[in-house]
Amino acid sequence: MIGDALETLKQNLIYVVVGSLFAGLAAGQVVGPETRSLLKQAVLPALFVMIYPMMINLDVREILQIRHHFRAVALGLVMNFVIAPAFAVGLAQLFFAGNPYYAVGLYLIALIPTSGMTAAWTGLAGGDLENALVAIAMNLIVAVFVLPPYLSVLVGDAVGFDPATLYRQLAIVVVIPMVAGSLTRRWLLHRRGAAGFKRLKPKLGGVSSVGVMVIVFIAMTMQSESILAAPIASALVVVPLVAFYALILAAGAAIGRTLLEESQSVALVYATSMRNLSIALAIAAAPGFPPAEAVLPIALAYLIQPPLGAVYMHYRRDIVGQDRGLAEAIRSWGAAR
Repeated sequence: MIGDALETLKQNLIYVVVGSLFAGLAAGQVVGPETRSLLKQAVLPALFVMIYPMMINLDVREILQIRHHFRAVALGLVMNFVIAPAFAVGLAQLFFAGNPYYAVGLYLIALIPTSGMTAAWTGLAGGDLENALVAIAMNLIVAVFVLPPYLSVLVGDAVGFDPATLYRQLAIVVVIPMVAGSLTRRWLLHRRGAAGFKRLKPKLGGVSSVGVMVIVFIAMTMQSESILAAPIASALVVVPLVAFYALILAAGAAIGRTLLEESQSVALVYATSMRNLSIALAIAAAPGFPPAEAVLPIALAYLIQPPLGAVYMHYRRDIVGQDRGLAEAIRSWGAAR
């Protein structure tokens, strides 16, 4: 029963995040200092609940297959660590010039690419699944090393940035859970076998979703007063996020279509348009740097990313896969409705 509940939670993560966001905003209007202190103490345990199961599902050994996918993975790295940050900088300057804290949230989204859904969406859209798995492992490792120097340049002293603090946070929320998750994965494979581990994976995703729910609730509770003090400005944070995702998807599709085989192109789109929001959220919510306001753009990104993955998947399957034009597919969908 618990396993079914966890799988349901994972499948409905977008609604879970929305509910946690609004519940946190409401709670923040009534909780007192003692409750806020308890919530702060719950952050690190909740981060562990969120990240550790995700790392069990990650097989970092996939990076050894990079020689078979070098061109596609290299293009993905250029997209994720050159083009995506450039888009984020431009949008931050345009929309967040007066709020560097929201800009930090956008930078975290831009600089931590790929998630477990990268592989899932790639498979559903008929892309190169092995390519996607290699990209997930490679991009996460690169992100750990490039994130502090990138943020040092992008935000500097605007938010009291300390690279040493960020390296410490990366060790706590990424490196240690990655090592622990890898060891646990090997133990589970030995104990349960590949088939048993595969049945367990959705439940691990559900546990991670519980962590996401708790972190979003705590972050919104702590920032409720500042967010609701300017509700329209806070809601408009979604605009540059939509623009970022639209730009990165369009660029990935254009580069993939021009330079890669079709199945690799699909993998490239998902390896660049799907960002690791769980790790971005973990870094933003951890004590110390960055400012907690950076959580809001990341929480809102949860509302954009899953529908984006679904839209591109249906485009690949229902339009490209059936050799139909977009107008024809829309007419067919309307008739079916």
